[in-house]
Amino acid sequence: MLKKHSYTILFISWVVLITLLSLFSFSEFDSTSRIAIPHIDKITHFTFYTVFVVLGYFFLKEREKGAFKSQESLFKIIFVAIIYGIFIEALQYAMPFGRAAEFFDVLANSAGAIFGGLLIKKYFSLNRKLK
Repeated sequence: MLKKHSYTILFISWVVLITLLSLFSFSEFDSTSRIAIPHIDKITHFTFYTVFVVLGYFFLKEREKGAFKSQESLFKIIFVAIIYGIFIEALQYAMPFGRAAEFFDVLANSAGAIFGGLLIKKYFSLNRKLK
């Protein structure tokens, strides 16, 4: 039964993880011996939303079965990822979670979502069946 819904479970878990990591500050866990990597937060945003789209695409493929339209579903999940990234940034701005909204985070989220779509298009056949 779990195998039948594996992409659903993975996708929902990933969205919950992104939400928690995006909304709550973990600054009290920062260590003083961190390695400084320039723009690591933007790379993280990019990666989160790339994975969001890849898992989201397979989630839709798993859910829609016979009614699945590859191209349409890919555009849907990219759109949802971009809107979700904007929503999370708006929440960071509005809520007192110790986080700050940034326009460049929205750009990194959107770029990651688009890149995830390009990965799906390039490396996975859009008409291939799930095993």
